[in-house]
Amino acid sequence: MALSIFSTDNYASIIRPQDIFAEVKSILTLIHPHFDFSLITTVYQDIVRLFTGKYQGYQKCNTGYHDLPHTEDCLLEMVRLIHGAHVNNFACAERSINLGVISALMHDSGYIQTEAERAGTGAKYTLTHIERSIAFMEQYFARQAYSPADFQFCEACLKCTGLKVKIDEIRFESAENELMGKILGTADLLGQMSNLNYLEKLPVLFQEFREGGVPGYRTELELLEKTPKFWEFTQRRLATDLDDMRRFMRDHFRLRWGIDRDLTTEAIEGYMYYLKYIIENHPSDYRRYLRRQVMLRILDELEEGKRKENFRAAR
Repeated sequence: MALSIFSTDNYASIIRPQDIFAEVKSILTLIHPHFDFSLITTVYQDIVRLFTGKYQGYQKCNTGYHDLPHTEDCLLEMVRLIHGAHVNNFACAERSINLGVISALMHDSGYIQTEAERAGTGAKYTLTHIERSIAFMEQYFARQAYSPADFQFCEACLKCTGLKVKIDEIRFESAENELMGKILGTADLLGQMSNLNYLEKLPVLFQEFREGGVPGYRTELELLEKTPKFWEFTQRRLATDLDDMRRFMRDHFRLRWGIDRDLTTEAIEGYMYYLKYIIENHPSDYRRYLRRQVMLRILDELEEGKRKENFRAAR
């Protein structure tokens, strides 16, 4: 079954390499051998600074699900799909690839709170984070002298990450813009759900949803129970609204690693298999069966921080 790719076959380092940005550059070189990395390197470094609390005017990321690793996962899936599209004769100019990658890097910047936004965490902006990300990007582009056309290109890409957005109503400036946008919408979903800690991060996602006022989930267990159905919804959205960009993933793994399989989808399907097992057999103690405990420690830390904040507010 699919979970074996992390045990017997030991492909975990391929799914998520230690140095993601180095892998990103390796993949882009397969597309354009003389790719100029100056733009995306600067943006990558600034986004790392933003999430780690070193970007002027902003606090450190305080959302445990929509964090820097998620942005990196989205970035990696983005370039994998661009590479797969490239080998299927969907040629893209270097400018379009640059702007697509930059869009991936900035797509969740709206979760980061400014220094003046002291209440709660960035999760409170869950329902408005795309608009906030676009606003951050607009300010960033103005400071870095990007053109209005560059911003419009990336704005269209970021809109593709909204689950309720009607993709066919987005105004793309070109066919390449549409391709990059639909690839980003696909990469955002695949990146988070194929993360090695995806199941362990679901309780953290529930905390973000609760603070952000996302309806439909009364308890952690209910979110876990509904996640396989969310995967079914995701696959329909990938196939229809996002024009089945996922089809390019297998060719990427075949040409990059000599593995004629879509490892990203296999990982997600393995998680869904295991999650269904937990729900059916251990609903009363599901946390014991989440395999990696690091995210549960993060959740405990977030809950402890909230208790302290409530205590200070009550004094």
